[in-house]
Amino acid sequence: MLFEGTAWAQAAAGTPADQPSFVQQLMTGPGPIMALVVAVMYFLVFRPQNKKAQEQAKMLSTLKRNDEVVTTGGIIGRIQDAGDKVITLEVAPNVRLRVERSQIAGLSTYKASAKKDDK
Repeated sequence: MLFEGTAWAQAAAGTPADQPSFVQQLMTGPGPIMALVVAVMYFLVFRPQNKKAQEQAKMLSTLKRNDEVVTTGGIIGRIQDAGDKVITLEVAPNVRLRVERSQIAGLSTYKASAKKDDK
């Protein structure tokens, strides 16, 4: 029962005129499906991931003094010194942290509220 389909296929392939050509075998086999899976994975996973990594690397290379950034840990600070590997952030007046450049998640979108004059 398990090999019944194979037996019928072998019996039907007895005449050379009924055998599919090499191109037909190639198109009906698992090759096109595997190629489609690889193409989908490339366009949905690998390509966007590479583009995001390139954008992150570009952002890290353009950081300069007085940029307000957020770290991967969620700390928001202003860049006081930007070295090759380490960046010094001022997170409060006279409070500075040294963080690795690779731990900067991005530029901060947080805007401090305007100070109101005390009367």
